[in-house]
Amino acid sequence: MDYTVKMVTIDDYDAIYELWNSSEQSRRALNPVDDTREGIERYLKRNPNTCFAAEKDGKIIGVILTGHDGRRAIVHHMCVHPDYRRMGIAAHLVSLAEDALKKEGIQKIFGLVFKDNDNANAFWEKEGYSLRTNLNYRNKSLNEDIPTGE
Repeated sequence: MDYTVKMVTIDDYDAIYELWNSSEQSRRALNPVDDTREGIERYLKRNPNTCFAAEKDGKIIGVILTGHDGRRAIVHHMCVHPDYRRMGIAAHLVSLAEDALKKEGIQKIFGLVFKDNDNANAFWEKEGYSLRTNLNYRNKSLNEDIPTGE
């Protein structure tokens, strides 16, 4: 498959937001504050070298947003348009993000995947991401507009 990859900038926001809304699994991972243009702009300012988009014919067909705190990294969003899945795009984006994080001195990366997203869980397992069963994921919303989850 012929596509190009580039670093994500805020100018890509509308296309990325459209991509995120191309599938239910991606759509349900969004929140109304952090995934706004302003929220993503803040994210990209903190993580300018670790976020990548795949493009075909001028359209973004895949994206990965990864960032770190200086110690550990997290995959915050990973999405490939349903029409372009199972073509190696996701694995390519993950590889680019991992390489970029290594260059920034990061040694460990994690991501969150909905338990019922079998395809995504299988993908991350194939990419070498182990399932941690000895931890509880806890969160607290500091903004009433952001749901706390299930």
